[in-house]
Amino acid sequence: MADPVFKLMEVVHVVFSLPSPSPIVHLREIAEPFRGLQFPIGLPEAQSIALALDHETAPRPSTHELLSAVLVATGTDVVAVRFTGEREGTILAELDLMTPKGHKVLDCRPTDGIAVALRNAVPVPILCDEALLED
Repeated sequence: MADPVFKLMEVVHVVFSLPSPSPIVHLREIAEPFRGLQFPIGLPEAQSIALALDHETAPRPSTHELLSAVLVATGTDVVAVRFTGEREGTILAELDLMTPKGHKVLDCRPTDGIAVALRNAVPVPILCDEALLED
């Protein structure tokens, strides 16, 4: 099996469409052919991503804001967020980190990866396996 080809993505927006119970996050390739990826997410994750897209913070730190602060406090850099595949309709993701003790790759939910990436002081690439992209 060939190695996956990853494409650089940007988060376009989060859509809250009633009466649907699940918001949808929309991502798009930053280069041609500008393919997209969208999937339903939970309401708390949607709110967190929407706040990060608008460069706003909640009155009290959210879980994603706390995680971002912990990463900074421990000298850990977020290298990338990667969407690596799909299993039973669920997008799989990983958080690529450089810690003071070396390189670590952790499984994560795509929404958590996005929320952390958007809060990083230095832009974090969001990468997607090309096989997941819609034409």
